Amino acid sequence: MNNELLTGDLIRLTAEDPQIYAETFSRWGRDSEYTRLLDNDPARMPSITKTKEWFEKFSEKEQVNETFFLVRSLEGNTLIGFVGLFGIEWNHGDAWVGIGIGDRQYWGKGYGTDAMRVILRYAFTELNLHRITLGVFEYNSRAIRSYEKAGFIIEGRFRQQLHREGRHWDEIMMGILREEWMENEK
Repeated sequence: MNNELLTGDLIRLTAEDPQIYAETFSRWGRDSEYTRLLDNDPARMPSITKTKEWFEKFSEKEQVNETFFLVRSLEGNTLIGFVGLFGIEWNHGDAWVGIGIGDRQYWGKGYGTDAMRVILRYAFTELNLHRITLGVFEYNSRAIRSYEKAGFIIEGRFRQQLHREGRHWDEIMMGILREEWMENEK
């Protein structure tokens, strides 16, 4: 694995210009499959202007309990997604992680797993966190496999928490502890 803190085998984490962010995320937001894998909100079509306004407000706030990066491929330097730590509880060393690979041509090829490994390295070595948690919808088997490859374990589920396409789905809770991550990194 690459020794640079924010670089993996396939990706690097970066900050970004609000206009580039807005244009890219607005395009990804028009892909209803992507938005339904990412969030439990109804799929919406965000405008570039609204997306840029949100990102600028988010970027201006002092983010004491959050850290957010964009994911770029090493080959071609293409913006392919995002990853961030949210709800950081410094006194407990705990945070939630969120990730989305918006560019479909990078789905199922290891880019998300690599981005997750990089953010975990950042969380455990740079931020000195102890535990990272995430939630994933039961129908997103590709993400579940990716999280397991990165070292997450299924810890529980919110049964029938999400209603989509006439069916109720579970939200699966997964977590990883620093010592588990360290064991995986050997």
